[in-house]
Amino acid sequence: MKPIALPLSARIPQWGLPTLLADIFLMNAGFFLIIPLLSVHYVDGLGWAAGFIGVVLAVRQFTQQGLTVFGGALADKFGPKSLILWGLLIRAGSFALMGYADTPALLLLSGAAAAIGGALFGAPTRAAVAVLAPPEKTTDAYARISMLQNLGRTIGPLMGVWLIRFDFATVGYAAALFYVVAFILTWVGLPPMSVSTGSGEQSVMNGLRYPLSDKPFMLFTVLLIGYWFMWAQLSIAMPLAIKAMTGQDSSVGIMFTVSSVLAIGLQMPALKLAQRWLPPFPTLILGVLSVAMSLGLMALVQNLGHFYASLFFFSLGVVWVMPTSETVAAALANPIARGSYFGVNSLALAVGGSIGHVVGGSLVDWAARLNQPELPWLMYGGVGGAAALGLTLFYLHPTNRQRLEPAAAAKTDTAAAPAPSAAHPTG
Repeated sequence: MKPIALPLSARIPQWGLPTLLADIFLMNAGFFLIIPLLSVHYVDGLGWAAGFIGVVLAVRQFTQQGLTVFGGALADKFGPKSLILWGLLIRAGSFALMGYADTPALLLLSGAAAAIGGALFGAPTRAAVAVLAPPEKTTDAYARISMLQNLGRTIGPLMGVWLIRFDFATVGYAAALFYVVAFILTWVGLPPMSVSTGSGEQSVMNGLRYPLSDKPFMLFTVLLIGYWFMWAQLSIAMPLAIKAMTGQDSSVGIMFTVSSVLAIGLQMPALKLAQRWLPPFPTLILGVLSVAMSLGLMALVQNLGHFYASLFFFSLGVVWVMPTSETVAAALANPIARGSYFGVNSLALAVGGSIGHVVGGSLVDWAARLNQPELPWLMYGGVGGAAALGLTLFYLHPTNRQRLEPAAAAKTDTAAAPAPSAAHPTG
C-alpha cells in the first residue's frame, strides 16, 4: 500500500503511537522468550560449543542490523507499515523453525531468517516513533519504550524457562505467537504514514547517501559499537556465568527477570535525575561507563550477591544509554531521510553485537581452558572504557556540541542567548 503523503507535522490518528509501543513490548517478550535459552539448550543441554552459539547469535545480529540499513531506506520510500508487517511474519516463522533446529545448519538458517524479519521492522519502527512522538517529548517517548522493552524482557525469559521443561519446540512456538499478535495489532492499529520529508520518488541508495556522507553521525555510530559489544554479553557470557555458578537452568531466567525489574524500577528516577543535571549526550557517556564498570566487576565475582551487584550497574547503565542514544540519533538525523539515518545507526549494533557474541562466547571457552575466568570480563570492561573515552572526545568537539545542543552552544557564544531547552531538536 502506498503511504499517505502527509507532512510530518500533520495530525496522525492518535492510536498510531500506542500501537507501536504495544508492538515493541510484544517483540521483546517474544525475542527474550527464546534467545537467552539458546546457550542453555544447545551448550548445556546438547553439548554444543559456546563459541558456535556465539557465531549463531552473531550471524543473526549482523545480518539483521546490516540489512536494517536498507529497511530504513525502504521506509523512507514506501512508508513503515507494510515493512513492519512483513518483518513480523518472517520473524514468527523463524522462531517456530528455531524450536525444531537440531543441526547447526538448521539453527543458522532460522537465525538468518529471524534477522531478515528484524531488519524489515527495526528501523521503520524507530523512524515511525520519531515521527509520532511530539518533538518536546522525544526523550520521554524513548524512556517509555525502554520500560516496555524491559517489561518484555522480564516476562519473556520467565515464560521460556517454564516452557522449556516440556521441550524447546514449545519455546519456539510461544515466541512466534508474540509476533503473530503484534502482526494483527499492527495491521489494525497502525495507519499508513510517511517518515520522511523527502520525495517518495527518490531511490533507496539516494536516501542512504545522506547519513553515509554525514561524518559526525557516522563517527557517533562507530563509537556506539563498543557499547553494543558489551550489551551482547547479556545474551552469551552472563547466562553462562550464572549457570556455571548455580548449576540450574532457571537461574538464567531469574537473571533476566532481575535485570529487567532493576531497569524498570530505575528507569524513571535514574533518567529524571540525569535529565535534571545533564544533557542527553553526557548521560549516554555515563551509561556506557556504568556498563563497562559492571562487566569489569564480574572479574571479582565470588557469589550470587556479587553477581547481582554487578548486574545492578549493568542495568543502570542500560537505563541511561538506551533512550538517550535514540534521542541523540534523532537529533543528528536529517528529516529528509530519517529512516535511512536510523537504519545506518543500526550498524553499530550489527558490528558491536556480532563481535560481542563471537568474542564473548569464544573468550568464555578460552578462559575455561586457561582456568582464568576473570580475563574475559576485564576485556569487556576495557572495551567499554575505550568507547566512553571516544564518546567524551566526540562531545567535547565544538562543532558536534553545537549540533547536539544548539541552544547551549549559542549561550556560550553570546551572553544574551536563551537558556538551553530540555527538548532537543529532531533534525
